[in-house]
Amino acid sequence: MSYIDGYVVPVPTNKRDAYREVSTKAAAVFKEYGATRVVECWGDDVPAGKVTDFMGAVKAENGETVVFSWIEWPSKQVRDEGNKKMENDPRMKMTPDMPFDGKRMILGGFEPILDTARDGRK
Repeated sequence: MSYIDGYVVPVPTNKRDAYREVSTKAAAVFKEYGATRVVECWGDDVPAGKVTDFMGAVKAENGETVVFSWIEWPSKQVRDEGNKKMENDPRMKMTPDMPFDGKRMILGGFEPILDTARDGRK
């Protein structure tokens, strides 16, 4: 079964195009190192919660939009090997001109326990 890296990050709303450009370049690197799918989702209907929510999770400020992303890998081993290669890849270095605040990004690796597309269900 596949392995998923998930990310949530606040992005200044007026930097949507710059974010898309950076994420498109990064997606090519992820795929080069074994990822099978990269998905970037621009927040469109992100409600405020009573206890917590996406905006609060990343301390989003006025004028920022939450981006929810995931990267699908064939396995955790392929993901781990890809991440090691990316550590030394200059294309993956964070720079001060990045269109988001990487310090407020939340991320993690996840083992799928249900996937209706893979289970043959719709």
